[in-house]
Amino acid sequence: MHKLFLGLGTFLAGLGVILGAFGAHGLKRLVEPETVATYQTGVQYQMYHAFALLLVGILYERLQGSLLNYAGALFIAGIVLFSGSLYLLVSLKAMNKAGIPGLGLITPIGGVLFIAGWVLLLIAVLKK
Repeated sequence: MHKLFLGLGTFLAGLGVILGAFGAHGLKRLVEPETVATYQTGVQYQMYHAFALLLVGILYERLQGSLLNYAGALFIAGIVLFSGSLYLLVSLKAMNKAGIPGLGLITPIGGVLFIAGWVLLLIAVLKK
């Protein structure tokens, strides 16, 4: 499982760099500055949690356990829900499309998953 977390962490970090570059250079022409800030928040949290996945993958070598697996899974789900919902929201604004009802509720769920992932990671480390 640790190779999955290492691979996904590396991939998501690289994707974060690409998305961040687009946000810094291309997105500014399409949407207003506060929308760019929303997008950058998605990129920022994706990067933090891509590094968290790398940490989980590295720690798994020493601390194998289901808590690390759950923490990694929560980080992945958090990236999809938190960052993904922000990317979708910004994309809809850039295309002048109406929002998706309930989309704003997905972002905090992703945030809760991030927090739960960090709590499980803490417990896994303290158990050792």
